[in-house]
Amino acid sequence: MAADSPWVTLVWNDPVNLMSYVAYVFESYFGYPTSRANELMLQVHHEGRAAVSTGTRERMEVDVQAMHGFGLWATMQRSDEA
Repeated sequence: MAADSPWVTLVWNDPVNLMSYVAYVFESYFGYPTSRANELMLQVHHEGRAAVSTGTRERMEVDVQAMHGFGLWATMQRSDEA
C-alpha cells in the first residue's frame, strides 16, 4: 500500500434518507451537476455505496464529517481498497 495513495469518501445506502435528499446533498455539498448527483445517488441505492470524493486523508475526514452532518452514513478508506 503506497503511503501517498489517495483516500475516498464512501456514502452507504440507508433505510432513512430519500433518494432525492441524497442527490441534493451531493449537489449542494460537492457541487456536482444534477446528472452526476443522481448517478451517484443511484449507485448508492442499487450497489449499496458510492465513492463520492477523492483526496487526502485529512480532506476525506472533513467530507465524512460533512456527510454525517447531513444525516448520511459515510466512511473513508484508501482508494486502492474501495
